[in-house]
Amino acid sequence: MASHIDEAIAARVAAAQARRDQQAAVRAAFAQRRAHGLTARHRAKLRRQAEQEAAATNTGTTNQPHPLTNSPLPAKIR
Repeated sequence: MASHIDEAIAARVAAAQARRDQQAAVRAAFAQRRAHGLTARHRAKLRRQAEQEAAATNTGTTNQPHPLTNSPLPAKIR
C-alpha cells in the first residue's frame, strides 16, 4: 500500500510533467507562428525587390545625356 507521501510525490511529478508538456506545446505553437511570419516577411521582401527592379528597368532611362543640360543625371541628383 502506498503511503500518503508517495501519493504526494506522484502527484507533484505528474503536475510537473503536465507543466512541461504545456510549455512544450506553447513553444511549438510560437515556433510555428514565427516560421510562418518569417516566410511571409521573406516573401514580401522578395516581392518588394522585384517591384523595385521592375520599376527601375521600366523607367525608360538609357542614361544618355539630356539634350539641354548635356548631363545623364537628373537635376535633383546633380
